[in-house]
Amino acid sequence: MKKIKGKINNTYKNILKAIKKKAFKVKDKCIDIKNNPKKELYNFVNYMMLLVKNNILFLTFIIVSLFNSVLLRYFTISTMDNILFFKPFLFDLVVILVVGGLGFLVKEKNRIIYYLLSSLVLTLICIINSIYYTFYTSFASISLLATSKYVVAVGDAVVENVLRVQDLSYLWAPLAILIVYIRLRRLRVYKKENKNRKEPLKAISTLVTAGITLFFVLLTVTPLEAGRLVKQWNREYLVMNFGIYVYHLNDLVKSIEPQITTLFGYDNAMKTFTEYYSDTTDTRNYTNKYTGIFEGKNIISIHAESMQAFAMGLTFNGVEVTPNLNKLAKKSLNFTNFYSQVSVGTSSDSEFTLNTSLMPTNNGTAFVSYFDRTYVSIPKLLKEKGYYTFAMHANNASYWNRNVMHKSLGYDKLYSKTDYEIDDVIGLGLADKSFFKQSLEYIKKINAKGDPYYGTMIMLTNHTPFSEVDKYGEFPVDIKTTTKDEQGNNVEVTLPYMEGTTMGNYLKSLHYADQALGEFLAGLEEAGLMDNTVIMLYGDHDARLPKGDFNRLLNYDKTTGELYEETDERYTEVDSYKYELLRKVPFMIYSKETESKLHKNIDTVMGMYDVMPTISNMFNFYNKYQLGTDIFNTIGDNVVVFPNGNWMTNKVYYNAQKGEYLSLASTVIDKEYIKKYEDYAAELLNVSNSLIVYDLLDKIDKTTLTSETYIDERTTK
Repeated sequence: MKKIKGKINNTYKNILKAIKKKAFKVKDKCIDIKNNPKKELYNFVNYMMLLVKNNILFLTFIIVSLFNSVLLRYFTISTMDNILFFKPFLFDLVVILVVGGLGFLVKEKNRIIYYLLSSLVLTLICIINSIYYTFYTSFASISLLATSKYVVAVGDAVVENVLRVQDLSYLWAPLAILIVYIRLRRLRVYKKENKNRKEPLKAISTLVTAGITLFFVLLTVTPLEAGRLVKQWNREYLVMNFGIYVYHLNDLVKSIEPQITTLFGYDNAMKTFTEYYSDTTDTRNYTNKYTGIFEGKNIISIHAESMQAFAMGLTFNGVEVTPNLNKLAKKSLNFTNFYSQVSVGTSSDSEFTLNTSLMPTNNGTAFVSYFDRTYVSIPKLLKEKGYYTFAMHANNASYWNRNVMHKSLGYDKLYSKTDYEIDDVIGLGLADKSFFKQSLEYIKKINAKGDPYYGTMIMLTNHTPFSEVDKYGEFPVDIKTTTKDEQGNNVEVTLPYMEGTTMGNYLKSLHYADQALGEFLAGLEEAGLMDNTVIMLYGDHDARLPKGDFNRLLNYDKTTGELYEETDERYTEVDSYKYELLRKVPFMIYSKETESKLHKNIDTVMGMYDVMPTISNMFNFYNKYQLGTDIFNTIGDNVVVFPNGNWMTNKVYYNAQKGEYLSLASTVIDKEYIKKYEDYAAELLNVSNSLIVYDLLDKIDKTTLTSETYIDERTTK
């Protein structure tokens, strides 16, 4: 043992001499591969021990940061194939090596501060994305900083419905670094700074290692992956293929793009835009039985907060969750397969897409980041036809920048919180019943002026977190049933069903919102305002309810109070596809005409961007730059494209992140079908984003932005 120890000590001294000579040259007397193979092993082991000993803090930073990035993919994307996929692992390693390597340029006494701060930043990235993924099934964006003030107002919803213990598990990384540092100090491994150390060489070697790793991993990147990185709209795909840290570096570049659009990309964007609309006519080139049927009528558009369609079919103890909505649907053009297409802007994205037939932007939101662009919108086109346009929302006018963006969309007036008496508060603000009651008085005055009007009414009470159940009124969501006791007598028992769950609270809130809606419609009828008015009601987006609550709702045995086993034929699996399909929202158009003869269910799959084309035919206006389709003039499959790149038709739901699909019909789906609509979705998202970011409508001939002279002849398709 003494001989071995002596040899190791000699090797140690020679390695130090080699380091001081700025190159690692081991003398013949230390390593003789032919004659003394053991010495090579001793030298290598000793060198590695020395390397670890002198860089423990650096290596700790690398390991914990890399582990957190893997942990994030496990908690979000959560398939073993994605977790074990080596490409994002290497991309994350490159970023971590660069950040860690730069630490060698910091004075040794301050290095712990550098690594702790760097670790906190990377940890915060993981925490934010873990929370965000739970709510949006996507990853966060740097551009969210511009909208963070809107999240503060619903912070309690995040804590109650979204935040999980695992979201805080990433904090172990900076704690581990701190513990390691304290341990090193106690062991006196860390000494005063040695000015003879060549720390810059360590930084350079680390950066070179990162560069070599990046070079080889870039060789595996396909043109498709590179294209999606540039476009940035498919965030889950990017994290799956490039890692969370590269995704955010790319996102940072894309987030500042609006401020520097004149420097790059404009020519290509305009070319794409021009080619896309080259075959689009300046005037509507068709008519059908719905053309002009509502021309000149008033429009009241009801923006129903977080209203999902699945609830319309539910009853508890014989009482419907949404009796008024159900009644309205039977008298309306009821679109039973309707989906919102929101991104990070949630409610504001719904308003934007419905009024412009454009998609939400890749980064930020149109309402906050692109409020100063030129848009063709429903309010603007109706104003050309003599309409007065307004919006009503009993919240702060500045929320989602509505006070500014509504002017860009063409609204004449926004009735906001200052226009209402806040006499009954539920959740975020004025309760819906009071909101509708006070709004009705404003509408009476507007109607008395004699001009047709288009008004958007934005509900509020049914907004998450659905926690003020005592204010929603009595609506039990457990099961009351009758059974026999031991003596054979009938006794009433209550089986625990949805009480106390997020879903149960949501259904109570929705029942209240439905009552408020019923009172408002009755008030319109009583005031004689329905004779020349069309009601357009849509759910702005889903309520982001937990999958587990859907599992309980759909698989509860109301006779036993237990859940069906997975082997039971009555069991309904709530996988990611089922969850997406359950997110559809109601959309219906009601008038005296639909009540008397036109009412029917339309089951063609439809998105928020299809609303403008559909109603523009009914009210006789036209937007050349709409991305959606008149649902009554659809030829072939109608396609709903989602901001994350997913899309669906009546035949298939396609997940762009996973590159797989769920068949919704018995029709055989071939590769050509998938490729056709995958390309279509990518092109549509690119065109929409380019149009907004580069303000392309402001650059073209303004005369093309007005509605046309319409064809008077009406034909039935």
